[in-house]
Amino acid sequence: MFKNTQYVSEFTQFMQGYLQDNPDVAQGQVEGRALLWDKAPINLDERERAIESGVPQKPYPYLTE
Repeated sequence: MFKNTQYVSEFTQFMQGYLQDNPDVAQGQVEGRALLWDKAPINLDERERAIESGVPQKPYPYLTE
């Protein structure tokens, strides 16, 4: 009901101070994100060929015939 907009947690204060004292950390975060998440655009033709050339899998692969 009543929001205290001036409240800042101890962790937030710590992180803000840490990032001010170590500006290179932000660049490391960007590089880490690019390494793990930001991928090259997908080539749709190549993806379609890979799907078409795949071998269909059995519904239950552990079942012996």
